[in-house]
Amino acid sequence: MLKISNLGGPPVNKHALVVTGMLIVLVVLLFLTFLLDGLPGAGIFWIVGIGFGITVQRSRFCFTSAFRDFFLLGQTKTLKGILLGLAICSVGFVMIMSTTVPDPSFGFPPSDAHILPVGLSTIVAGVLFGVGMVVAGGCVSGSLYRMGEGYLTSWTAMFGVMIGLFFINNSWNWWWDNIVSHEPKIWLPTDLTYVGALVVTGALLLLVLYFAVWRERKATAGFVMPSIKKRAQEIGPPTTSFAEIFGYVKTIFTKEWSPLVGGIMLAVLNILLFIRFHPLGVVGEISRWTTSFADSVGLPELSLRGLEGLGACAMTVAEGSWFTDGFFLVCGIVAGSALSAVGAKEFKLRISKSPRRYLQTIAGGIVMGYGAGLGLGCTLGGFFSAIPSLALNGWVYAVGLTVGAFIGVQIIKRIP
Repeated sequence: MLKISNLGGPPVNKHALVVTGMLIVLVVLLFLTFLLDGLPGAGIFWIVGIGFGITVQRSRFCFTSAFRDFFLLGQTKTLKGILLGLAICSVGFVMIMSTTVPDPSFGFPPSDAHILPVGLSTIVAGVLFGVGMVVAGGCVSGSLYRMGEGYLTSWTAMFGVMIGLFFINNSWNWWWDNIVSHEPKIWLPTDLTYVGALVVTGALLLLVLYFAVWRERKATAGFVMPSIKKRAQEIGPPTTSFAEIFGYVKTIFTKEWSPLVGGIMLAVLNILLFIRFHPLGVVGEISRWTTSFADSVGLPELSLRGLEGLGACAMTVAEGSWFTDGFFLVCGIVAGSALSAVGAKEFKLRISKSPRRYLQTIAGGIVMGYGAGLGLGCTLGGFFSAIPSLALNGWVYAVGLTVGAFIGVQIIKRIP
């Protein structure tokens, strides 16, 4: 471990200084968010984003790997974490929604929940997103956290996502006029009550879990890969107060988290954000960046029909300041992942030597971005926040994701 001299005093841990410096910068930025006029929630979104980035980096919680590994290797480790997160999130969301809409039978769901039109557009969006995320090597949120780890290909994948969002922004009105505007919003508690909808959601999650475990045991012939634990280093007691405090923080970064822990943490973050604002989602903000860049180069300003009142991760056109709640959430994910990667000594600038790899990530990103825009959400907003909202569109999107991921796996098998 690198250490630097302290003018004849005890050695100073250079790695500790770097992590502490990053923490100080993030805290300073947090205080600056409270100085922004008209954005009372910016600091909250910044904290949630950082927490999200740390969680997914330490637990390797990746929606893409959950679907890809299930079809490619028959493994369900991450998938189980997703299902657990969905179950916890569903209970939390019901508690929140039942306070704002005590009687769901009137058919007026909470405006902030991710309840969207469901139909052909949802299926198409899910399939496109599923194909794109597997080809690109990560979904939108997964690409964001890998950007913080130093993966250059994740940056090119995000570039592709923005291109895909640009394409869907310019074709959205056709989809709205011909398909989306004719599709219904189906909120399960309207007909089933909160309890009935929660029971159905739980039963479906258990059914998916049973099928996943059955297929895993069939694919592996019942063999379970034993976990490999790193040999613990014998470290003496801390010699200073700073060393003791840093030891507590270091534990968070040095120990790998289980995907089950990752699922629990993401569910808690999603619930906490929904209590005051709205569920997690990043596509709407990235879509805003896309329209901002298009506007800056002189492209015609878009007028997107039907987006008012849709909520979730609905696309928005460029207006006002760059600094929004969504901006701090998205950037917080990258910052939190970078902090976690540096703290765990896993940060490294990873530059692929294969030009084909960059083309693959951009192409996958384009398909993924188009699907995310059409479905008004990615695996985060259109899936992980939609199913707990007890909305049928979340389940239909999940079916599309599953089909798309299967197709994507067949594609990458043929890529040399």
